[in-house]
Order: sequence, then structure tokens, then C-alpha cells
Amino acid sequence: MNRVTLAPYDSIISAAQALNRRRFLQSVAKVGAASAWMSFSPLRATISPERPEKVIVVTFGGGARDEETFAPEGQQYIPHLVGELIPQATFFTQVVNRGILGHYVATASLATGCYETFNNFAPISPANPTIFEYYRRDRRRRAFDAWVIAPSNGFNHIGESRHRLYGKGLGATVVLPKQLLEVANGNRGMDYEHLLRDNYESIVQLPSDSEHVMSARDLTELLQFSMADFLAHARTIRSPDELSLYIAQHVMQKIAPSFMWITFHDIDIAHSGAFSLYTDAIRRSDRLCAELWQSIQNHPEYKGKTALFILPDFGRDSDTDAGGNGFQHHRTGDALSRTTWMMALGPNIRENITIDRPVESIDLVPTLAAMLQCNARFAQGRPLHEVL
Repeated sequence: MNRVTLAPYDSIISAAQALNRRRFLQSVAKVGAASAWMSFSPLRATISPERPEKVIVVTFGGGARDEETFAPEGQQYIPHLVGELIPQATFFTQVVNRGILGHYVATASLATGCYETFNNFAPISPANPTIFEYYRRDRRRRAFDAWVIAPSNGFNHIGESRHRLYGKGLGATVVLPKQLLEVANGNRGMDYEHLLRDNYESIVQLPSDSEHVMSARDLTELLQFSMADFLAHARTIRSPDELSLYIAQHVMQKIAPSFMWITFHDIDIAHSGAFSLYTDAIRRSDRLCAELWQSIQNHPEYKGKTALFILPDFGRDSDTDAGGNGFQHHRTGDALSRTTWMMALGPNIRENITIDRPVESIDLVPTLAAMLQCNARFAQGRPLHEVL
């Protein structure tokens, strides 16, 4: 299965990290707790009788360390997650990624439920079927019912796999907001350098046997989308993630798909080595998650019908590891860089619950498949029964 096995010492560190997160949440947000056997705390967990009809997943490209999030000194950077979202969620404190710690390949692993092993910088589709393909094939859904909104670095290939039984024509519709901005601005880029990269691929990647390749014009017509308004909005924002949320909100408003996957990537600015930019990105990601949840509550097609999952792709190095660079990178592969968290909110998902048992990042796909009523037959993870 190409899994990394944590050494006993690393497993202890991973468990300690989970315990620290639990203690912090109980002290700051007064979140209730559940053991691996779901023995509930005295705080009453609320539950909706309805199964989610729609699912939205938010992943962070490059996680944030506990020192800048769940540790007491980090709470200032995540006021919305701690104060608004986690009290409504089932929160997993110990999510382990045993795969390759590169952003595209790790996100592909999240989307397939298998630890993908390709070169992180290769323009290649995942080898294993994605959750988008499972959903569309088993539920017989069109491409516009499954969307991915993602950064440009190779993510245009994440919509569908190379698997011989899936792949061609069964993937998600992938939107790359930065490339759309480049085209909308006439390839000038002068006003938007902080939002753009040096290389640009297609704006939208549709499943390969679709009737046509979607152009910028097709996308704007489908979403009833004004390029002038898009450019005006881009002038008011600071980051590509804000651009992604803007597109996501338009897709929700005009298409209301049942399944949407959004990848935020601002936190990865940590690689620049500027701590202030890293913490600023954490604050922004925290705010955008809250804005997305509010958009869900304000939309009649989503309110009371939508499950929201939020998780990083992996962590970052500790300050004490001689082989790493602290917050700046994720090169050691130690327990801190592999141990993250996940929250789930929505109907039929318990609120005020903390789960400490170790789970894996590849458990996400089987869990989503159970919610979306499709069969993730090749996924290697296990469904998370606490949210089903």
C-alpha cells in the first residue's frame, strides 16, 4: 500500500499532539469529548435526523503547526475555527498522512483514498480512481455536479484518474481561478501579480470525453459571470484563496452542485521563510472557512443539507528537528509533519465532539463515498463511523 510506518517514538508524539489539541479545545471552546468508542461527555451532542444531500471538502495546501493554531499561543490566528466552527463539528485530533508530503500528490491521495506515489511536480493524473469518479459513475451524475476549485500547480489533472475502469469522462469539472484571471486581464498581469503564477495552463479541465473543451467564455456563460466584476473583485483582495472562494460561491449560486472540492493554498507561502506572511495566511484561511460555512447557511439549496469537511493535506516541521526548517518546510517526514486534524460539520454529524483515536487521511474518501452513496471500491482507507 506504500504506507510510511511511524516509529514507536513518532507514534507517541502523534498521540501527544492529539491530546494537546483536545485539551486546548476543551479549555478554549468548551468542546465536549468522545473516546474511540464514542462514550460521550456530559455536554449534550446535537444531531440532525437528515442525511447530507451535498458535500463540500476544503483542504489546505501546507498545514499549519499547532504552535500557530491549537496551542494557546496560536489561538489568535484561528478565532473562527475555534469559536464558530469546531463547536458545531465532530473534530478528529489525530489524522496521520503516511504518504508523500508534496501538495499535489498529497491532495491526490486525499481525493483517491490511496497513497499516490507519482512525482509531486509531474503533470499527471492520479493512478487510482478519485471520489469524483466514484460518485459520478455510481450515481450517474453529469460533470457539472462535481467541481474542483484549485491552484494551478498541476491541479488541473486532479479531476480524473488514469485508472482503466474510471478516468476518461468520469471526473470532476476543474476550475483554476488564477488562470481565469490571467485571461480576463488580457495576459497583462500588471495589477494582479500577487494573485498569479509564472506559468498558466487551461482555465477549466473537463472530463476528456466531454462534448467540448470549456473556454473562459463558456465558463462565464454557464455561471452568468461578469469578467468585469471578476476583475474588479480581484483588485480588492490579497490572495489567490480569496479568488477561489469567490469562484466557489458563484458555482454554488448558479449551479448548486452536490459535490465540491476546494483547495486553499495561501499557507504554503511559509516556504518563503516569512513568519508574518505564514501567520497572515492562517488568519485568512480561518476567515475563508467561516465565510464558506456562512454561504452554505445562506443558500436554500445548501442550508441544512450540506456536510462540510475541513483538513490540511499534512503538517510542517518542528523547530527542534535538526533536519527540518521549522514552519518553513515539511521535509523531515516526522510525526509533526504527518499528524494533522479534520473537522466535519452538517446534518447527521454530531456537534461538540472530539475524536482522539488515530485515523488516516485516506479515510476521507470511504467516508465521503458512504455519504454520497457510491462505492469507493479501490480506496485503501476506512469509513469514519463517527460521522456516518
